[in-house]
Formats: sequence, structure tokens, C-alpha cells
Amino acid sequence: MCRERWRLANMAALCESFTLCGLGPSSGVGLDGGLLALEPGPDRDHVLLTDRGRTATLFKVSDQKPLGCWSAKHGQIITCPVVCNFETHEYIAVHDDKVLRIWKNTDVNLDKAFKATLSADVYRIHSLPKGGPVVLFKGGGVRTLDVLLEAPQQEIENIISDEVIKWSEAFMERQQPVLIFATEKNGDSFVYVQKLKMNNLHKYKLEQQELSKALSFTAYIKNQIITLLCLSSNDCVYKFLIPLQQNMEEEEQILPRSLLLNLSVSGSVLKGTSFVVLDKDHIAVLGSLATAGEESKECLTIWNTKFQTLQTSKELPLGTSGQIWCYEKKFFFTHGKVLTVVIYKCETSSLAAAVGKLKDSQAPDVSSFVDWNNLGDEELVISFQSQQSVALKPESGMTDASTTVFENELRQVMSKGQMPDFQATIGCVVTAIINRCKANPKYYPRNFLLQIVENQDLSYSLCPDLMVVALEKKDLHLLQICLQRFPDIPEEITYACLKAFLSISDAYLQRIDLNLESVICYLDIELNNKEVKTEIVENGFSTELEQDIWETKITKKLHVTGDSESCPVGPQKAALLNAILHSSYSETFLLPHLKNLPAQQAVLFLRYLYYLYVKCSEKITTTLPGTCPPTVNQIMDWLCLLLDAHFSVMVMLPEAKELLSKLHKFVRAQVRFYSELNKIEGSLQELQRLNHQKDPHTYSVEVLELI
Repeated sequence: MCRERWRLANMAALCESFTLCGLGPSSGVGLDGGLLALEPGPDRDHVLLTDRGRTATLFKVSDQKPLGCWSAKHGQIITCPVVCNFETHEYIAVHDDKVLRIWKNTDVNLDKAFKATLSADVYRIHSLPKGGPVVLFKGGGVRTLDVLLEAPQQEIENIISDEVIKWSEAFMERQQPVLIFATEKNGDSFVYVQKLKMNNLHKYKLEQQELSKALSFTAYIKNQIITLLCLSSNDCVYKFLIPLQQNMEEEEQILPRSLLLNLSVSGSVLKGTSFVVLDKDHIAVLGSLATAGEESKECLTIWNTKFQTLQTSKELPLGTSGQIWCYEKKFFFTHGKVLTVVIYKCETSSLAAAVGKLKDSQAPDVSSFVDWNNLGDEELVISFQSQQSVALKPESGMTDASTTVFENELRQVMSKGQMPDFQATIGCVVTAIINRCKANPKYYPRNFLLQIVENQDLSYSLCPDLMVVALEKKDLHLLQICLQRFPDIPEEITYACLKAFLSISDAYLQRIDLNLESVICYLDIELNNKEVKTEIVENGFSTELEQDIWETKITKKLHVTGDSESCPVGPQKAALLNAILHSSYSETFLLPHLKNLPAQQAVLFLRYLYYLYVKCSEKITTTLPGTCPPTVNQIMDWLCLLLDAHFSVMVMLPEAKELLSKLHKFVRAQVRFYSELNKIEGSLQELQRLNHQKDPHTYSVEVLELI
């Protein structure tokens, strides 16, 4: 029991640390008042450091060495952190508040780089990986860089008057840049949210506690809702929810706050100076830990917001500047006269993760779902106004106007999520809507249902008829999202979705809007147009080909790099099949349904699984690129399932025989390849053992030959 408690309590840890660079005149990086900022560089292993002076430096973190350094000339001060334009691989900075500079990695002299003088003072530039750089001015005006460069002297509006910007951040949400920034005036804090493409600006006032002051902000965006976190001077972290979808314009809204974390433990209080979000359950706070009767100590801490516990801490006796940054599972902060990097790790904060019962890291957090035993009658659970309650009943004559009012009101409620049994309530709402769809076939609010499923942590059990109706309506996008998000879909429904996906033609799918993030990074659509080689090499290993009727066909289709023939399905169908691969299932219950899959559809699915398997095997990591692609374990599990269900049929089908032969040869080649790797591993282990027996002070040069 004690060991299990330790596992539950220690879901985050600080690992090894190292010095990235020195800070001071000799290093070229200033220390006075800390760094101006640390921003991501053009590569995942690169960071850009801007000091509070004239210098910006690009570092390669793993090698702990600078790759480039640029300085403004004497008399100029860099006033805006240098950022990288990820689309052009150029660097952007502002010195003396209004002078914009753009240069490339090969440029040495910053004074000779592109220069543009702007009409207003710049507060910060945010660079988005898929949205380009966004410029925020001190008066609250916002411009994209390309718009700004068309007319650098264009007039910039003053939105915030006598307020002062304290913090800002930018996100991409549904391919749209969104900028959020916080201001302060007379002790009050305000937040502005700007949608750039729609030129839509909303202002909010933050609810605050008396005698407390906002010290630091951070935010993240998910499902059209911005979660803003505020570190307050009363040693607490507060959370504010800001919905991006606003249906009415208001002069100023007051955002209610909720307590996320109290920074105290066992009589000690952490006086935080800055913090960052690590995941949905963990934050890191930099500050001074004060205990009664003892001198306060500066330290780096990781807190679990779900269990309200301090996970781990690291003392920093040399002091810090009070700043912390987090990129690629690494903390960056000043410690004494150096910039220190600390690697960390966080585990999923759930009992299922602690006992090792989660299927994989992509499965939804089961702890976020409600207790179904507490669900009451539908009309008792839904606590909306009478107009919405009437609108939900299938037999009511609901007009378009009342439907719009109901949907708008429900969106407002969903953005807050404060009511008891909130998910149960939304599940009952969806069930009531589906009941009306079944009673009135002409009524089907597709976009509204899609928004609910995307934005809420629902499950199949909370709205069991949703996927059934979606199958009847051929709403493939909704089915795709349900398969990705629902953790408890019955195997019968999973099979029904698979059969529907395989039976629909690619021509029909091309007209449907689907999420293709899981396929766009590896799907080789134009492979048929490439030159075909005649040599077969798999994983860098030449295979012995048997002299049979299929050998010639396979050799002609495989590339020298190991690539297979083109994908047997289009990108839309591939994305739908990937959603099937991600779904949870039990072999015992799924196998009887798979046996009913038509033979031609089974062959098509097997061809796609084979294509994925070959793609996975091209890389040493055996992982596909992109967002949430299928894992090699998922692909292998479904391959085995499909062969178990249809092996006798596959053997008899002429079009399946070639596929089975290729699959057999590819697997056999891989077995040989990994067998050779095991031999090399054994040889290296033996060499390591022999080296330990030698005198470490003896210098020698040896030539080793592996046979």
C-alpha cells in the first residue's frame, strides 16, 4: 500500500540538469534584470535568447553551444524579443521600440539587415508555426507581419488608452490566429482576446480578491475555450475560462475566477514569481519557499492541480531572476550567472495510469467522466429555462428561431461548465436532441452536435444513440470525432463504422470535410508518379527473394528506400480508418463482428494495414509522423485480428494471395533484420565487458571487425 501511495503522489519529477551558457559580459548574454525573453528557434533543439540590451543569440540545446549571435550597434537597445519566422526561417526583432529588423541565419551584421520604421511602439511579436508572425503594439493594436510590411507607416489604433500591457500570448485555433493579452490599470486587470482574421476583439475584466495583485499569467486553448491562469500575490493560482464563440457584443464582461491551486504545503508557503503550464494537471512555479522560523529559499517546484499536491522541488541557492520558460520537456531559467536547463517528466494524473491500466497515452482521461449511477431523469437533470426544456421535447413544434435561441444559450452554458453533473447534463441534452432527430427525420443539427462532441468530454454511454443516428445520416465527420474521443464504444458500433467507411467510395469522401491531421504527414498520394526502382531493400537490409510467380511483381513495386506502393485508399478514407485503429476494443467481442465483413472490404482494409506497417518500418523509431497517427502496436493488433477473422477466405481469393505473400516476405525480412541487430547488440555488450577488464590508463587503438 505504501508503494502504491508513493506512485500516486509522485507523478512528476525533475531529472538531470545542465548549463546552457554563462550570463555576463564575457558570454555576450546580459544578466541585468534577467533575460528579455527565451523563444523557440527554427529547430526543436534550438532556442533564441534575447538579453536586456543589444544581443540575441541562437543556441543548440543538446550541444550547449551558440550557433549564431547578432548585436545592435552602440546606442540601440533591443526592446522586443527576437522570434523566428517558422515559414521563412528568418529572424525578427525590434529595437528602440519602433525599428523593425528582419534577417537570415547567414547575415552577420544586424545593422545591414532589412529595416522598417513603424508608426507606433511595439510591445511584442508572436510567431505561430502555421500562422506567421503577429505584432502587438503597446496601444493594443494588432497586425500580422505581412500586412504591416505592406505599409510600415500605417496608423495603429490605440485600444487600451491608459492601461499597460503586462503579458501576451498567441495561439492557432482552427487555422485562425488568436491573440490574448492582459493589461493593468489602477490595480485592476483586464484581458483582451483578438481574432485576427475576423477582426473580432473582446474585452474582459478579471474578478480579483481584495489586497491581491496579479503577478504572472499563462494560458492555453482547447476546444474553442481559452483557459487563462493567473498567479496572484496571495499565493494562489486562479483559473478563468474565456469562450471564443461569442454571439453578442458587450462593452465589458467580468470573468469569474475559480481557485486552481493554493501554493502552500505543510506550513510552508511558496511566494511565486512566474509559472508555466506543463499539461492539464501540472504546473511549474518558480519562487521562494518560506517556512516559519527559517530563511526562505528560492526553488523550482512542480504542482499537481488535480490532487492539489506539491510533486517535487529543486532548491536554487544561487538565486534566480524570477523568470522561467518551458520548451520540449525542458525548463530554462537563470541560476546565479548561468542559464540552467532542467529536464522534467510528468505522468498522467489518474488512478488508471498509476496501476498501469490505460490502453495507451492517446486514450481519453477516464477520470473526467461522471458517475453514471448518479444520473436521474432527463427532465430533472436539465436545469435550463422553460423555453429550452420545451424545445428539447421531440413532440414540440420547435421553430428555427427557438432552436437558434436554445443553441446559443447552451453554448454559453457549455463555456462555463460550473453546474453539478455538468457532463451528465450535456449528455442528456444530446440524448434529447437525438430523440427529436429520430422522431423528425428532417431535423438534424449536424454542426451543433459536432461542436458539442468536440468541446465536451462525453462518452458513448452518456449519449448511446448519437453514433447510431450519425451512421444513419452518414455523418462521417461526427463518427470520426466520436471514435477519437469516446473511450467506451461497443465493438458492434466500431464494426458498423468500419463497414461504412470501407463501403463509401473515395469520390464521395472527397466532398466531405474531415480531419486529416493523422494522415497528411505520411500519406504518399503521388507515389505512382515516381520512378520505380527494381532493387528491393528493407530497413537497409537486402532480402533473399524466392523464385516464385510473385517475386517479379513485388520487386518492381518496391523502392530502393523500402517504400511500398501507393496507399490503397484516399486521404479521407485513411483518416477514417485511423480513427477505427485508435478505438478501444476487446478481441473477444470484436472478432465475431469482423467475420461478417465482406471479403472485398476485408482485403482493402488489409492492404491499408500493410501499407501502414511498411511505412512504420521505414524509420528506426517505428512511429509515423504527424498528429496522433496509428501506432505500430495498433496496426499489428488489427492485422492479426483481420487475418484471424478471414484467413480461410483470404487464402482462396486471388487478389488476396499476392498481398499475403508480400506481407509474409516483409515480416520475414524484418525478423532477419532484428535478428542481426540482436547479434550486434550482443557483440557490443561483450566488447563493453572486455573494455572494463582493461587498464583504463592504457592508451590503444583497436580495429574491430564484426562478421
